[in-house]
Amino acid sequence: MQFSTPLVPARLIRRYKRFLADVRLEDGREVTAHCANPGSMMGLAEPGTKIWLEPNDDPKKKLKYGWRLVDHENGHFTGVDTSIPNKALKVALIAHQVPGLPPYDMVRSEVKYGQNSRIDFLLSGEGPDTYVEVKSVTLSRKQGVAEFPDSVTARGAKHLAELTDMVRQGHRAIMFYLVQRTDCTAMTLAGDIDPAYAAAFAEAKATGVQCLAQTCTISPAEIALGKPIPMQP
Repeated sequence: MQFSTPLVPARLIRRYKRFLADVRLEDGREVTAHCANPGSMMGLAEPGTKIWLEPNDDPKKKLKYGWRLVDHENGHFTGVDTSIPNKALKVALIAHQVPGLPPYDMVRSEVKYGQNSRIDFLLSGEGPDTYVEVKSVTLSRKQGVAEFPDSVTARGAKHLAELTDMVRQGHRAIMFYLVQRTDCTAMTLAGDIDPAYAAAFAEAKATGVQCLAQTCTISPAEIALGKPIPMQP
């Protein structure tokens, strides 16, 4: 998935109120950018961090920049926009480029299910329908290992419970973790951060929910799906 407009580099001054970030552009101007990430962004929001912004000229948007990437300045990037995984995965699903999925002919997004929820993707084809929930993974506290979640997520635990219910009803269900980091080769759960999520994950997996993790290829030009990676205990 290519960015709509070319990204511009900046330095982070501070992130605040979860969705706002004050940044300094290369020409010295200080602007406020939208941060599309409700998580803690642990390890990604230190003042002085090099970041990449997507400008826009949409008159309906109050903020003219969106924070898209963290540049680790060692050849690696992290994508911080939590809306991008769904967009990138949809492109790959339609093109049948996601390994590990059962056969399907139709891809639908944001379909109502469970208790007042919407599944990210519903795949229909041979056999039972497949419910796919997608999570963006950006945390890494151990070199090469991505972790989820980076903060307590009652909503995430609810999604796992609803996927579990789908399996019990005879459907397929997949928890898909898209690692928006280029420096990780494995993934695990951050059970110390959210024990309730880890417990919901264990129940879901024991019930038959399939868990997949996949990396991204990331640059200031685009974000696309990379390779599958193993889930560590």
